[in-house]
Amino acid sequence: MMQGGNRWMRALLPAAMVAFAACDATPPPAGMERGAELFETCVPCHGATGQGDADIAAPAIAGLPQWYVQEQLMGFQAGFRGKHADDLPGLRMRPMAVSLNRDGDIESVSEYVASLEATYPASTLHGNAGRGADSYVVCVTCHGEDGLGNPDLHAPPIVQMHDWYLLNQLRNFKSGARGAHPEDVWGGTMRVNTLVLDDQAMQDVIAYVQTLR
Repeated sequence: MMQGGNRWMRALLPAAMVAFAACDATPPPAGMERGAELFETCVPCHGATGQGDADIAAPAIAGLPQWYVQEQLMGFQAGFRGKHADDLPGLRMRPMAVSLNRDGDIESVSEYVASLEATYPASTLHGNAGRGADSYVVCVTCHGEDGLGNPDLHAPPIVQMHDWYLLNQLRNFKSGARGAHPEDVWGGTMRVNTLVLDDQAMQDVIAYVQTLR
């Protein structure tokens, strides 16, 4: 029990770090230098290379497109994500996003994250990729046949994401922990597509996504 508690305490340390960072009256100009500085508060959860940490449900973020990272941080700030009682990782993430309150903060850290080399984490689930291929037909319109996404449709690349993270997010969309905010148009679109999936179907489609790498 104590070991698990220590992991969550470690995940909460960045919130304290942000309070000190916010006191800096002369930040570097917006761009990579400031992004690297801001990313130091992300390291305890997401790792120095953005590889993530499954023990605290922090996903790999390295190499995600700048537009997508920006959009998600803004979504956390707006309350689209990270406000549902069942979304503990989101609840932990939201204060970090809210702390990015200077002009250029979100753009800078997003640019830095996008510059990191993308990782392709090993699979941890045991879905049926053959069955998942049939379900993925619905996903192609937004995420593409290759799973690389489409910024025009606000659809991120999903081939480089942890499979357990994808499963958690599909569950969140289905339960309404994500995508239920009336102003979250694109999240709402995604939520509709999850309503027909049971848990096994989710794991199957994720198993298929893993084959697209």
